[in-house]
Amino acid sequence: MCRLMRGGSMTQTGRAQVPACGGLPTLADRAPEILEAFDQQGVMGLLLLDSPGIAELERLEGAQARKAMQDAFFATVANVAWVGARPQCIVLGELGRTEILVFWIRPAGSADFYRLEIPQFGRTVAQALQRSEERPIVASPSIGADLWSGRAIAFRNPRSDAATQLRELIQAAREDAEASILQRQREERRLFTELLLDRRVSSVYEPIVEVGTHTVFGYEALVRGPRGTTLYTADSLFRAAAAHDLVFELDALCRASGLRGAADFPSETKLFLNVMPSSLETIGDREELLMETLQESGLTPRDIVLEINEQESIQNFAKFRDLADRYRAQGFQFALDDTGSGYSGFEEMIELSPEYVKIDRSMVAGVDRDSTKQNVLVALLTLAEQMGSRVIGEGLGRLEELEMLQQLGIHFGQGWLFGQPTPMSARASLSSID
Repeated sequence: MCRLMRGGSMTQTGRAQVPACGGLPTLADRAPEILEAFDQQGVMGLLLLDSPGIAELERLEGAQARKAMQDAFFATVANVAWVGARPQCIVLGELGRTEILVFWIRPAGSADFYRLEIPQFGRTVAQALQRSEERPIVASPSIGADLWSGRAIAFRNPRSDAATQLRELIQAAREDAEASILQRQREERRLFTELLLDRRVSSVYEPIVEVGTHTVFGYEALVRGPRGTTLYTADSLFRAAAAHDLVFELDALCRASGLRGAADFPSETKLFLNVMPSSLETIGDREELLMETLQESGLTPRDIVLEINEQESIQNFAKFRDLADRYRAQGFQFALDDTGSGYSGFEEMIELSPEYVKIDRSMVAGVDRDSTKQNVLVALLTLAEQMGSRVIGEGLGRLEELEMLQQLGIHFGQGWLFGQPTPMSARASLSSID
């Protein structure tokens, strides 16, 4: 029997094998051994794991980001197999695919491995992926949230070719995964629709800090769904909204939640509210409602910075500038999110001249050790100041990054270095971050 060893290598009677696909051997490499074991034992179970989020990440952020996420996916599954001391499971990657195939080959009469062990393996992988995503590396589609899993079992039929049975087993697992994802999508739509109807979202607030003085300048309102559900994070909420064509409804609900949760908002600080570009016109049509909500929270337009959300691109700059001018006349300000993550961000920065420019976390992470990032930030800062904009570095996680932002002259910083986002009631008494 083959066994997955540390680092993804396999042994067969003590002979080490070299990983061939994302740190894992491939089905082509191990098919002869699998078929021989299938002939000897008589029963083969398969758990197929996949994540469409990996392919989506390549579309959004390129091949390098896809490879990093796929390698993390493969490593997590390999680690579950190793730490769980499952000597009779065979973990394989597939060249050209994001699938992982986990085989169990047992003699007839051992039903518990299919009924209990295979589902438990899948749950353990999902939990491990979720834990890793609580410490996000990049803003990206979630592997755990999009994890597909399918199960199938085959009994060795001596009248059929073993290789044919193996192919049919894999196809059956794929079909099972597709059926389960369709069921999950239906359930997700039901839950998401109920969430919108019941307005079951809340807001937490992440401080934006003056780099030089460490005083709190403002807070960004971040939406959260019901805790303990698959719709808890902002990413999962907006993925569900996009999948069911309900992004506009969620966007409006997030703003309302951000304002409601700011009832104890500290004076002399700014509240950054995320907004879709296409929502600005609709907000203007409901201006009285917006003003009433602000008044109920003890806020005025001058307290609010409308942060243009990266989820949606601006289609008509001239029309957007006209709308922005209407809001500015009332006292609102604007921030442009995720600048530096692509060409469109620079185009929007030049076209819109926002009061605040938020530098994407990818340009801030490790900036103290990367002279190229330092040069880019200096160039962005120069351009921003020429337009009258102030710069906020997002995603700060280390003190050295904050110190480098100060050396470069960046105005503000934001990130988990200053603590995780919390409800405003827990923030109201803070005026500085030590």
